[in-house]
Amino acid sequence: MPTQITVLWTYLRARVLASGGWNESGTVVEKVILTAIFAALAIAVGAIIVTKVTAKANSINLN
Repeated sequence: MPTQITVLWTYLRARVLASGGWNESGTVVEKVILTAIFAALAIAVGAIIVTKVTAKANSINLN
């Protein structure tokens, strides 16, 4: 007995193939934009970590 996801996936594949296949135009632009967004997020997270570690290191009393 197929699950609902299997039935849905089979239906969607049939519809896409009937309409001429997957349209992959623009995927390069989307991938570049997503990569830039993830790179910016990684830089932001890195900056936050560096700031917190530096603040913690400066708060250590060495006397």
